[in-house]
Amino acid sequence: MLTIAHLSDIHLGQDRNQDGGERARKRAEQVMAYLDALLGPLDAVLVTGDLADHGLPEEYRQVAEVLDSRHPVLICPGNHDRRAPYWEVLLGEEPGEEPVNRLHRLPGADVLMLDSSIPGRHDGLLDDRTLDWLDAQLADGRTELPALVAFHHPPAELHIPTVDGIRQFGEARLARVLRRHPRVAALLCGHSHTPAATTFAGLPLLVAPGVVSTITLPCEGGPGISFDHPPMLAFHVLDGDGRLTTHYRVVG
Repeated sequence: MLTIAHLSDIHLGQDRNQDGGERARKRAEQVMAYLDALLGPLDAVLVTGDLADHGLPEEYRQVAEVLDSRHPVLICPGNHDRRAPYWEVLLGEEPGEEPVNRLHRLPGADVLMLDSSIPGRHDGLLDDRTLDWLDAQLADGRTELPALVAFHHPPAELHIPTVDGIRQFGEARLARVLRRHPRVAALLCGHSHTPAATTFAGLPLLVAPGVVSTITLPCEGGPGISFDHPPMLAFHVLDGDGRLTTHYRVVG
């Protein structure tokens, strides 16, 4: 059995009410402290994008400090992130504009963290390089094990107009790749700043809540951004039959 914590959209450096980003940092630290205080270990902590608010090197230095944990931490970029400083500061590699895609082999499952960001834009796309990489990784290696595919932008409408306008587009291309690989158990993402669950390409699509803020639904008087809701996260439990169960938790 595999247990993974999933959070998203910590936006370190967000300068709300001229506080120098302290509010965003405190909320992210609160979530990480909660995870580090768990009685049992986690197989991984996934953070699906918008790690920094402006994509600045000093923000990524904060990200490295805040996400330092006793649990393995797996990350991918979001639309507020910038690839060159992300490569250099977080990954210790040469700065560049190549998509940031990573395969992580966990006990009993593979986790593929994909870069759905488009430099200079807020909507998302998995470009051809990323889809080719995903296809090759799913077909290679431990094909007998389930796989989780994670990225920032949801590839389906969530019925939140402000989010749906900047979701992941070109999604039919992703669906074709996923249908070739029945070992994919679920898709994990962020971006919407609200917990949500739907389906895409016949698979569960599980959306992590935002740590820095919550976007409210039209029925709640939104869509709008609430800075009063407490931070949240998700726990995904993958059993030996490849069945995924998700639990959402309020932290605070």
